[in-house]
Amino acid sequence: MKKLATLSLIMLALVCTNNLSAQKFSGLDKSPMDMTSFPSSYKVADKAVRVTYSRPQLKGRSVSELAPAGEVWRTGANEAVEITFYKDANVGGTDVKAGTYSLFTIPGKGEWTVILNSNLNQWGAYSYDKKADVARVKAATSTDSESLDAFSMVFKEVEGGTHLVMGWGTVRVNLPIMF
Repeated sequence: MKKLATLSLIMLALVCTNNLSAQKFSGLDKSPMDMTSFPSSYKVADKAVRVTYSRPQLKGRSVSELAPAGEVWRTGANEAVEITFYKDANVGGTDVKAGTYSLFTIPGKGEWTVILNSNLNQWGAYSYDKKADVARVKAATSTDSESLDAFSMVFKEVEGGTHLVMGWGTVRVNLPIMF
């Protein structure tokens, strides 16, 4: 009987301990983090550039509501986008040294201003500081018949480099990057 009582206490202690140390996980992020790189093939390890960003979704809203024209936007959701150049590059006509930068945009009609900023680890554009800008370039926009609910970025290979294509709703922004 004494052994049964001891065993019961041990079992009770294990159950209570397990509940106390159980890790609580939150649900899926509503704007999940994503990454794109160039060259895009997973078979090529020698990357020239990589972008890490979060993907907000329109969910019935308009791009202009979430990324207002004329205002600095974090170019995604959550933390500011980070772009890493593994080689010196020419971004939209401006020479940029290899390194990691925050990427912001200012939406506009017919073109967006793309900003590379040296301040990293920023939440949104709340602490954006124009004095830390490394480059400000214009990127042409176009429209597409396919509407993207989730903000997306991809690299499109061109002769001598790539274009970083940002898409949301029917808006497409093309940022030329040459190496």
